[in-house]
Amino acid sequence: MSNGRGRPPAFDEFDPKWISGQLTIGGYKMGAFAARMLPGIMAAGLATPIGATANFSNPERRAMIERHLRRVDPTLRGGRMRRAVQEAFDSYARYWIESFRLPYLSKRAVSAPFVEDGYRHILDALDVGSGAIIALPHLGGWEWAGRWIADRGHPITVIVERLDPPELFDWFVDLRSKLGMTVVPLGPEAGTAVVKALKANHVVCLLSDRDIQGNGPEVEFFGERTTLPGGAATLALRTGAPILPTGVYFTNRLDGHLGYVRPPVPAVREAKRLRDDVQRVTQHLATELEVLIRRAPTQWHMFQPNWPSDPGYPQFSSTRGPDLPKT
Repeated sequence: MSNGRGRPPAFDEFDPKWISGQLTIGGYKMGAFAARMLPGIMAAGLATPIGATANFSNPERRAMIERHLRRVDPTLRGGRMRRAVQEAFDSYARYWIESFRLPYLSKRAVSAPFVEDGYRHILDALDVGSGAIIALPHLGGWEWAGRWIADRGHPITVIVERLDPPELFDWFVDLRSKLGMTVVPLGPEAGTAVVKALKANHVVCLLSDRDIQGNGPEVEFFGERTTLPGGAATLALRTGAPILPTGVYFTNRLDGHLGYVRPPVPAVREAKRLRDDVQRVTQHLATELEVLIRRAPTQWHMFQPNWPSDPGYPQFSSTRGPDLPKT
């Protein structure tokens, strides 16, 4: 049964997948409309009730974030763990509310509550002219930082996962394009596009704490073996662009954010085989990501299985949506 890109099925057909897709798209569009119509303080106030509802209605996601939080802080138990889990859901709700509002905010509204620490590392990289690779965990409000960088006149390229239905993917591409980002779909052509972007001295943003394709180098991450994407290391080794581990944290101020950029990860050829160097550099990056995540574990939006010991790990890449507990 084929109904194309958004075309409804024939009257005598019943396509649950198409109906589900349209409901999903409609839900995101409705959420985006509501978020941008409300004053900032009212939109921010939605994060807690939305987070509480998501926590209550998603026991599997709740169990998964508990596993990940315990990896970051093994002392979390009982009431402290319950509070931490709720804060994680609240943080994730805030991320989406902000993302929906961002395209409609003025440059001043984005810049005023944003504090940077280490932005000089990005400027130093761009001064060299080989671009900059921003390696991020799924932490805090990274979209806000992307808009902030774009507003400063730096071309910024982001890699995004293709989504189903395609109309939802197109909607997310349009959302990020409005933030001033060049969007490159994850796939066979992504590598070539990103190399061109770095040669053009772009800032390239890569979410680096989850191996969506399942083919990255094996590393130790929070005391357990798993794979992480090797794209940042491969690009750095091939182009000379520095890898800058970066975290973007929510602060208590209304719309407040802290962008924290770490010094470059050493990325030079040492081994005979490129993949050995990729593994070594990715391991170094994994350690840096641990540092960033430990600063604010409850802002880490990792609701999916991320280690082989996690329930559902072998199937996660085929069921995951757009950086959400089912986006």
